[in-house]
Amino acid sequence: MVGFLIGRILRVVPTVLGITLVTFTLVRLIPGDPVVAMMGETGLNAVGRERALAMLGLDRPLHEQYLIYLGNILRGDFSRSIGTSESVLKEFLALLPATLELGTAALLLALLVGIPAGVIAAVKRGSLVDHATIVAALSGYSMPVFWWGLLLILLFSGTLGWTPVSGRLGVQFYFEPITGFHLIDSLLVDEPGALTSAVRHVILPAIVLATFPLAVIARMTRSSMLEVLNDDYVRTARAKGLPGWRVVNVHALRNALIPVITVIGLQISVLVTGAVMTETIFSWPGVGKWLLEGVYRRDYPVVQGGVLLLALMVVAVNLLVDLLYGVVNPRIRHAR
Repeated sequence: MVGFLIGRILRVVPTVLGITLVTFTLVRLIPGDPVVAMMGETGLNAVGRERALAMLGLDRPLHEQYLIYLGNILRGDFSRSIGTSESVLKEFLALLPATLELGTAALLLALLVGIPAGVIAAVKRGSLVDHATIVAALSGYSMPVFWWGLLLILLFSGTLGWTPVSGRLGVQFYFEPITGFHLIDSLLVDEPGALTSAVRHVILPAIVLATFPLAVIARMTRSSMLEVLNDDYVRTARAKGLPGWRVVNVHALRNALIPVITVIGLQISVLVTGAVMTETIFSWPGVGKWLLEGVYRRDYPVVQGGVLLLALMVVAVNLLVDLLYGVVNPRIRHAR
């Protein structure tokens, strides 16, 4: 197990280095001038521009900029935002709880709906329920996030008035953050109605963000269950007269979840990328919205540092899932 662990960690190193290189390169391909974004076009002369470039380190050759950037990252220095002069790491950590809260709610929704839907579709193979699940999953694959989000806002916020349009909490509520998660903090403080407000604000963004992962998990659960239900041990359990729910939930589902675990880990990256658009649509004050604003401002440190920190989180989660997969299925540990 130790050798398996070391091997997986060593494979992560070139991935992280590749992420730093890709992030550094792509950020510099963004159209626009960060100096103009920082200082404005009025009153910007050649001397002031050169000083600003030198201050930002953008007057050096690209390879030197990358080596300096990599060295700073290894020391834990993610630079400072051009727009606010605040530490990128500090801003990221301040906004991260909002993104984690939304992502966790979306993932729980995807799991609570996707896995049972996949199991029922497999058990009822060929039925109307099965066909409806397949159609819904295909719709979830192909539905653009921004379009789906706007539809939900028009229906539930604009027409029915059931949910707020944007934000994390009603303006009438204010309390000092304890954990950074409003759903938890609203339980810890003495603010009647705060929890209801937090739930109403998170419902629509969570549904939008969960749509694609839910479809993937449902399809994978259905496919895995169909394979397991035809195995000999399942037929033997049925021949012994065990109740149908026990055969499905205890004998079949436990083994069918092995490939689903891997798919769930892969959906973390989908949640991260989807958060950028979802947070923008719902004005959710998280890392995704912050990154998009950094792109608009040509804020190199924010985009570089934010994307890298998110990528490191995704890599860490995938590594954890990979290790968990090796624990669940010991044959993986011995595979070459």
